[in-house]
Amino acid sequence: MVNDTTLLLGLDGLDVTKVVAAGDGVQDGPVVHLATADERARYCPQCGVAAVRVKEWVTTRPRDLPIAGRRCALRWRKRRWRCNQASCPRQTFTEQVPQIPARSRLTVRLRQASGAAVGDGGRTVIQSARDHGLSWPIVSAAFTQHAHRVLPDQPEPVTVLGIDEVRRGRPRWVLDETTGTWKTAVDRWHVGFVDLSGDQGLLGQVEGRTITAVTSWLDLRPPSWRAQVAFVAIDMCSIFKSAVRAALPHATLVVDHFHVVQLANTALIEIRRRITVQIRGRRGRKGNREWELRNRLTRSAARMHARQLDPMVDDLHALGRIGTPILAAWNAKEDLLDLLALARTHPDRTVIAERLFRFYDRCAASGLPELHRLATTIETWWPEILAFLQTGITNAGSEGTNRVIKTVARDAYGFRNPDNQRLRTRCATTRKGRGCLNPA
Repeated sequence: MVNDTTLLLGLDGLDVTKVVAAGDGVQDGPVVHLATADERARYCPQCGVAAVRVKEWVTTRPRDLPIAGRRCALRWRKRRWRCNQASCPRQTFTEQVPQIPARSRLTVRLRQASGAAVGDGGRTVIQSARDHGLSWPIVSAAFTQHAHRVLPDQPEPVTVLGIDEVRRGRPRWVLDETTGTWKTAVDRWHVGFVDLSGDQGLLGQVEGRTITAVTSWLDLRPPSWRAQVAFVAIDMCSIFKSAVRAALPHATLVVDHFHVVQLANTALIEIRRRITVQIRGRRGRKGNREWELRNRLTRSAARMHARQLDPMVDDLHALGRIGTPILAAWNAKEDLLDLLALARTHPDRTVIAERLFRFYDRCAASGLPELHRLATTIETWWPEILAFLQTGITNAGSEGTNRVIKTVARDAYGFRNPDNQRLRTRCATTRKGRGCLNPA
């Protein structure tokens, strides 16, 4: 009959014979003596025939998870059997149970817990090794097994796909002796594919920010999977645009508005710096009003109070030759923000056309080359920007995934193996979808 201590230990196939209190300073938990309770342990693992002769008794000391906050020392006294089958190449074998395989110094649940702490708990390999009293290689191998067990081989179909790149590190080059040219051995970029319509998180990553890398990953998906992708959210990258057009010609491309606003602010900053250098003969510094307003200029007027907005406009008017072009660039930026604010409001075509014309007209009348370049970029990407106004789809999920990727890389002090980095990244970014971040 199974006693209560055996039930508390929870190792199937083993019975607790006695528990000895811990000695002074020897260990923090008691010594638990075990005996084999599963009759299947006497079956030869090679031929499957039950053994009847015992060769000797051996005692092993497998390590296990802490119980009630204390790490118990296990002592399993088991038998070494002789196999009676003459045709069996296995002459002797020791008893084993599912939680403690033969020649294993760790229980299966301890190994799995150390790997799950890395993949699901957000710990680094070395921290999990310290917490579980294991070595770095054991925890690393346990994490790899855990990742392959919990991550699907193929992602589920998605409706909205996000594509974005994240910098991995420095590139590495190798010399091709045949052609005498240098080729990339390790690329500095990783391109990620994110589920923006569901909770799958990061679907996969490829090394290299090239058209071939993106199309190769998409081509590996079955035709039915690619057919269900209706929208693809990207930043203003021509590489992603060409790759999506080649692999997913039916999908609607959507440009993330964050990068559009970033372009407008960049053009405004370039104009401010150029005008300052041309008129003052140096860079802006403290005491120059246009330099003191540099952060306020990049903020949205809709999020500014009147006591901040009105003095800024008055000061730019008072600066004369310096403030006039800066104010024109700021007005063009605000016109673009007004256009992007129509997203998720189901705007009418006439309203979109009116605000777009106002932006183009202001850029053309300014005579500033930076605004002309900005207007040309908006015109080039207008179909994708219009798709954002109509659908409201953003690439925020991909940007959030990139933040998690960078956090994992910083915690690990970098990765030398790109495959290990992609595996750690996928586990970290899919924890929510797998229910590992649910407090319940």
